[in-house]
Amino acid sequence: MNHLFSPISLRELTLRNRIMMSPMCIYSAAKDGIATDWHFAHYLSRAVGGVGLIILEATAVERRGRISPNDLGLWESAQIEALSRLTSAIQQQGAAVGVQLAHAGRKAFSKTKGIGPQTAVAPSSIAFDQNWSVPAVLDEAEIDEIVVSWRAAAERAILAGFDMIEIHAAHGYLIHQFLSPISNKRFDQYGGDHAGRMRFLLRIVRVIREVMPDEMPLMVRVSSTDWVDGGLMLDDLVEVSRELKAEGVDIIDCSSGGLTPVGPAIIEPGYQVPFAQRIRDDVEIATVAVGLITEAEQANKVIRNRQADIVALGRELLRNPYWSLNAARVLNVDIDWPPQYERAKPT
Repeated sequence: MNHLFSPISLRELTLRNRIMMSPMCIYSAAKDGIATDWHFAHYLSRAVGGVGLIILEATAVERRGRISPNDLGLWESAQIEALSRLTSAIQQQGAAVGVQLAHAGRKAFSKTKGIGPQTAVAPSSIAFDQNWSVPAVLDEAEIDEIVVSWRAAAERAILAGFDMIEIHAAHGYLIHQFLSPISNKRFDQYGGDHAGRMRFLLRIVRVIREVMPDEMPLMVRVSSTDWVDGGLMLDDLVEVSRELKAEGVDIIDCSSGGLTPVGPAIIEPGYQVPFAQRIRDDVEIATVAVGLITEAEQANKVIRNRQADIVALGRELLRNPYWSLNAARVLNVDIDWPPQYERAKPT
């Protein structure tokens, strides 16, 4: 039976298969956060190569929220036009396209350890690591302003023609910094217990869901564990995911780590798949599995065994933009090839 290449619907969006290009920073935007010719070559080749869903790299909602000065942005309207041309080109090749809206918080300008054109900000004055700059603490009025920035960036994403939006709440960036007790030592309504630390994320989800069309799906990327004692564990993210589902989130993208320099002791193929399965089963919400998924049979097994609803590939798609076409051949699934490439389709 066709599993990996079966379509899936999220609200009114139907994907041609279960293969997603994971958002990966490529640090190639113009200094003003505008997409360049490189983005067209990079993303369009994966759409031609048969991916079902492409999620653009972390796209900053504020200038000071960039991971690097060459991140994509949606903090102003001048950035819409180039992204609109890009989304249209991707969709013409049969792929759906989403954008990962992000704010780096204390991990802004990571190459220079948090020192950049703007001051890095965070829920608490705790640096990411030794020799990193100590971020400025956000007060409640500034938090309100950032929430407005997320809403405005979502409105621009809709104008740019994206099929869906992903909120980046993982990998130690700003939302994750609020979620984790390691980085959030606040005593106001945004800190303290689990409910307080979730408040920032839930506010962002609400304002984005308010401006999104009902038929447009919303995804959230989470770090399913911090990999360190005293940090977030999978049980915590199950509860976060329950709240996200209640607020209108349609699918959870299950990654891990990034809050501290400490990572998992063992990294092996599919090591994060159990996170996606647990959240899927316990919350009854669609999930994305990601992390060292490289082989067609491996990806197909994840879908066949209902461990996740979509598999995301990162580095493997950097190595091979046409992975999806090759995977169909390996799995003996007949799919349409781009007409321009039909002469090369295996028979």
